[in-house]
Amino acid sequence: MVLLHVLQALAPGRGWTLIAAHLNHQLRGRSSDADERFVKAACRRLAVRCVSARRDVKGLASRRGISTEMAARAVRHRFLSRSARRAKCPVMAMAHHADDQAELVLLRLLRGSGSEGLGGMSVAGSSPADAGIRLVRPLLETPRARIAAYARQAGIRFREDRSNADCRFLRNRVRHELLPLLRAKYQPAIDRVLVRVASILSTENEYLTGLASGWLKDGGEPFDRLPLALRRRVVQLQSTALGLGLDFETCEELLGKPGRPVNTPGGAILALSPDGRLMRVPRRTLAHMGEALRVRLGAAGRVRFAGRDFTWRTLAVRGSLRRLSRTGEESFDADRVGDKVVLRHWRAGDRFQPIGMDWPVKLQDLFTNHKVPAAERRGRVVAESGAGEIFWVEGLRIGERFKVRLDTAKRLVWRWKCG
Repeated sequence: MVLLHVLQALAPGRGWTLIAAHLNHQLRGRSSDADERFVKAACRRLAVRCVSARRDVKGLASRRGISTEMAARAVRHRFLSRSARRAKCPVMAMAHHADDQAELVLLRLLRGSGSEGLGGMSVAGSSPADAGIRLVRPLLETPRARIAAYARQAGIRFREDRSNADCRFLRNRVRHELLPLLRAKYQPAIDRVLVRVASILSTENEYLTGLASGWLKDGGEPFDRLPLALRRRVVQLQSTALGLGLDFETCEELLGKPGRPVNTPGGAILALSPDGRLMRVPRRTLAHMGEALRVRLGAAGRVRFAGRDFTWRTLAVRGSLRRLSRTGEESFDADRVGDKVVLRHWRAGDRFQPIGMDWPVKLQDLFTNHKVPAAERRGRVVAESGAGEIFWVEGLRIGERFKVRLDTAKRLVWRWKCG
């Protein structure tokens, strides 16, 4: 409300026409509805046009399998940019302040962000939902306490979002627990320090992005001779252009294995050419790339490889370890398998230790013993653990070292289906 009052006071002298936009996220029932009524009433008193809408944010989050906070942000930015377009407003102002910036930097630090994320929010930029709408944050360098003091002095009424006190959300724990601890025990000026860090990293990030954009446009130094930081940014920019957001581990896999296909958490298969060009790999072309796919497992997931659909999930072991036999499903000790596996076909020289055997033997001999025709052998899919040991072979028993034991903490349920 402070931002609205300030802009309304400045508008006549600058020739601005103000339009307020309010989105009811429908997350707090009557309280959300009361917020909407409050904003509309305030706009009427200030003679400012108000546009509003309601969205089922919780339902969207459930359908897309994302957090409520992520869904709310996406819906909010889309609503605001569309409202600006319809009203022919080229600029959209938001009320983020310095405390928001400090909290965001800490959150992104906890998530392992690089300079792009730790640069925080910018004072001015483009709407993430519409690059043609300019987004400004006039209060970004102003502390929350100063804004609250101004509101009291000017008699500006506002409503506090009660969910801001709910410490089930990580952002609120940072605000109410971590930041007060840092102020009291480590750095009284932690908020200013974090805002300064964001400012420094933001400019460094702009510089690095400029170098990477220039290299992608005009070329120059061979890709493998570029500094590692620049190579990472080149990959990140290309992934963004493909509509993907790569995490650090996937980026490192691509850089470490040029030319090899890598399965991303979102399900896309990418490969980085030796000259630094990132490309999507159609599944039908995997055979021409050596037909091997690196997969990061996570808690659950799905991938298609060599005409098979593979799905998996990791479960805590509870109760009996008695194995229930199901067609197209096996269970393994998740910790022994690891969080990264490779799907590929049988190669000459492969060795495998099936459950019940005391030592590894040539996979070729096992195929012979099981009367697998020679023409079929190279079509069988095998799965390697993160340490490079085969733990599963299509059509054979599971690997001895990877079976579920009494000391197994987590069980990997592995399923496959042809077609």
